[in-house]
Amino acid sequence: MNRVVRGQHSDGVRTEQLEYITAVTRLGSLHRAAEELHLSQPALSETVRNLERELGVDLLERKRSGAKMSAEGRELLPHIINVLDAVDRLRGAAGEQHRISRMVRVGTVNAATVPLLLPAVREFRASHPATQVEVVGAQQSDIHRTLLEGGFDLGLVNYLEGDDVATDFDCTELLWGRPVVCVRPDSPLASLSVVSVSDLLTQPLIAMRSGYVMHRFVHRLLGGREPSFSYSTDGAEMGKLMVAEGLGATVLPDFSVIDDPLTRQGAITCRPLAGDSPRVLLMLQRRKADSVPQAAHDLHEVFVRRAEALGGT
Repeated sequence: MNRVVRGQHSDGVRTEQLEYITAVTRLGSLHRAAEELHLSQPALSETVRNLERELGVDLLERKRSGAKMSAEGRELLPHIINVLDAVDRLRGAAGEQHRISRMVRVGTVNAATVPLLLPAVREFRASHPATQVEVVGAQQSDIHRTLLEGGFDLGLVNYLEGDDVATDFDCTELLWGRPVVCVRPDSPLASLSVVSVSDLLTQPLIAMRSGYVMHRFVHRLLGGREPSFSYSTDGAEMGKLMVAEGLGATVLPDFSVIDDPLTRQGAITCRPLAGDSPRVLLMLQRRKADSVPQAAHDLHEVFVRRAEALGGT
């Protein structure tokens, strides 16, 4: 979160203290936050401790591995963000020429990257040229945690049909898809109209790492049976590249394969699975809050419009 901060010398909570605590929360480290803010680490640490003394709560849990927001800090975080947003609106109303626009941060499990994510970011940037967009690939549990801590504004996550949806977030259904087998066009599986589990087991399998919805789906699909050889990787994008290089087959939602550049180039293709498989839902989530930053709200709306254009929910 980059803003021009005015120095203040009066007692009480200061705007820059709130800026600093959000930077530490987002980056997970006093050291990294100090580097971004161009401060010495002792100076940043002292500023945060002054804020904690002023508020009477420990905002951070400090460990050797880094600093993260405490439970008390998470309860106060929506109020901190609301204050900073109010300061932004005040500066905008006053016509401050040098105010730096908010950065919008999106966590994604790397699903529907080409048909949805990239066009949505491109459209948003066209209407918000001064707003930076940071896209971070992560597992679903990490996205949820970072959303709650305020490090992400939006999260793109997958659910299997029938899954319970997290109640800590405002949730918007974007796309429903079917699991498909992604292979090279010269793979024996590409000659089949549908691929059975027995067919899939004849080829090396590129599986998503534990923590991804498609890992859970494939584990359920195989029912304890083992492929001839398997790889484990993070996210659909790496999985598709491994398929294109001839390392094996992978199972992904169809919205992550159809119209992909590798598909258009003829490097990969997909085939439906035999039988009745649960659908996969791509969902957009954000932390529940009384006030949503305008830039995050606008990008949320762009995602919804783009999903509707793709035939989504």
